[in-house]
Amino acid sequence: MKKALLFAALLASSLYGFSQKQYLQCGAILDMETGRLQPGVTLVVEGNEIRELLKGYQSGTDSDAVVDLKDYTVLPGLIDMHVHIESESSPQSYIKRLTMNPADIAYEAAVYAERTLMAGFTTVRDLGGSGVNIALRKAVDKGLVPGPRIYTAGKSIATTGGHADPTNGRRLDEMGNPGPGEGVVNSPEDGRQAVRQRYKEGSDVIKITATGGVLSVAKNGQNPQFTIEEIRAITETAKDYGMLTAAHAHGDEGMQRAIKGGIRTIEHGTLMSEETMALMKEYGVYMVPTISAGKEAARLADVPGYFPEVVAIKAREIGPQIQNTFSRAYKKGVPIAFGTDAGVFKHGTNAQEFGYMVEAGMPAVEALQAATLTNASLLGMGQRLGQLKAGFLADIIAVPGNPLEDVGTLMDVRFVMKDGRIFKQ
Repeated sequence: MKKALLFAALLASSLYGFSQKQYLQCGAILDMETGRLQPGVTLVVEGNEIRELLKGYQSGTDSDAVVDLKDYTVLPGLIDMHVHIESESSPQSYIKRLTMNPADIAYEAAVYAERTLMAGFTTVRDLGGSGVNIALRKAVDKGLVPGPRIYTAGKSIATTGGHADPTNGRRLDEMGNPGPGEGVVNSPEDGRQAVRQRYKEGSDVIKITATGGVLSVAKNGQNPQFTIEEIRAITETAKDYGMLTAAHAHGDEGMQRAIKGGIRTIEHGTLMSEETMALMKEYGVYMVPTISAGKEAARLADVPGYFPEVVAIKAREIGPQIQNTFSRAYKKGVPIAFGTDAGVFKHGTNAQEFGYMVEAGMPAVEALQAATLTNASLLGMGQRLGQLKAGFLADIIAVPGNPLEDVGTLMDVRFVMKDGRIFKQ
């Protein structure tokens, strides 16, 4: 009878956000501030928050639910600062841009969102799509579909012909002349308008493509594509609206303009020089390395017909360099945030990034802190996300083994709770 009651309580928690207390009996929890494991702890969850941390294995009253995680290491939900939740790389990706309706994109995006959540990533920053990402965020927030908490840029901001110009590669008669409403700018005034349009549409953050990119159907993957004046107009306006800013950047000059122009995070940073690393430290700008995407793009470039040849050339050149640049930047003391560029590779395999970071010289505990403490702080949620503490949101995951000794265990998440609701057990 007691087992039946506990099962009913857990089921209610999973489906309806049941408000009775849940006692999570943890073999060990990872204290993100100290980077140390604490054995034998019970997390008490009520509603969507962690209420208490108790020593030993506690079970509350008969009406409370007990979750047995005594064989697992328990961590706060992970945060990925660079995903593209609407799409996933495939040989059909470029054709699908012309054939898929928003409803088609939405159904696929819902699958990717659930896969991401089940992999232990309870919060993501989505850095650009068609606008369906905003609707998906709303659907997740309402509980209509399972997925991570989403902070989205909506449509990325580009320059004419630049990375994220949505008409790149089209026939001349279909290119048109997209403007700020479509996220394409060519002046500081355009930049301000584009930010305000993103805000109006419901974006949470702003992303610009400060240099050429790999996957866009355009020749140059690294040239600077914004002036400093344009970038400043964008970041100043974003600040007015309380929006975090990010800049896709492979080339060094574009990175320097972005840093001096007020951008908060540099995505990829492939060709970053030591001078730029010093600027990153001086301005307190974070590198989001996305090593996984670089490796996957380089691999796929050698698959015949997977990419258009103009893309394959860039993928072979840029992709293999990201991990080494990250290694040098980390050792120089550049601030690091965790982000993967999931969508360039398969959603739900985001945690492979931890292995690449450790391989490049970052200790596992620091990689985990980047994906929790650092990212929560950047999102303005440092007092609510990224730690297992009383008063924090109940975003909780569990893995077998010790991730400080083997980060590979983060690819095997066995338990996922988000906002106090169990999604995977």
